Amino acid sequence: MSQIIEAMSNVDLLGMIVGSKTAAQLLKDAGGSLSKVLYESMPSCNVRPRVRTKLRIATELVRRSLIEPMRQRDALTSPASVRDYLRMTLTGRDYEVFMVLFLDAQHRVLESEEMFRGTLTQTSVYPREVVKRSLVNNAAAVIFAHNHPSGVAQPSHADELLTRSLKDALALVDVKVLDHFVVAGTAVMSFAERGLL
Repeated sequence: MSQIIEAMSNVDLLGMIVGSKTAAQLLKDAGGSLSKVLYESMPSCNVRPRVRTKLRIATELVRRSLIEPMRQRDALTSPASVRDYLRMTLTGRDYEVFMVLFLDAQHRVLESEEMFRGTLTQTSVYPREVVKRSLVNNAAAVIFAHNHPSGVAQPSHADELLTRSLKDALALVDVKVLDHFVVAGTAVMSFAERGLL
C-alpha cells in the first residue's frame, strides 16, 4: 500500500484530502508548489473554509509528528528535523513571530512556544520574558527561531544584537542558547552554522 501512495502524484494525494478538482486548482494557483499550498497562506481566494480547515489539520498533524521525536531524544542529533519543524510552524505568516524551543539537559524539547508577535518587518522581544519562561519550563537550553515574511533568510544586525542580549541574560540563570534560526519561505538559516553565536 505504501508503494502505491508513494507513486501517487501531488494532485492525487492532495485530492484524497480536499477533492481532485480543488487539489488541481490549489496546485495550479500555487504554481505547482505543494509547499506553498501547505505552508503558506492559501493561494486562491475561492478556497472553501472546509478545505482550509482540512489543509490546516493535515499541516498540524505533520508539525506535531516532527516535534515528537525531538521530545524523546536530543534535538541536535537531527538538525534537519528541527529545521522541518520550524519551517512547518513559521512559514506562511505575514507577520514576524519569535518562538523558543525550551530544552532539558539532554536537549530534548520540553516546550515549543510562540512568545512574541510583531509586524511585517519586526517584532519586539523582551529578554526578561524569555528568562521567566525558561525558568518556568525548567529549561537547561533554548533554541530561538523567528520568521522573515520578506522571504530573505539573512539575519539583520538587530537580530544579531538581540541574540547576544538574550544569550547574556540567559547565561545569568545557566540556560544555554544552542541556536537561533531565521525562517524565510522554505529557507532556514542557522546562527550556529554561520558562527554568529
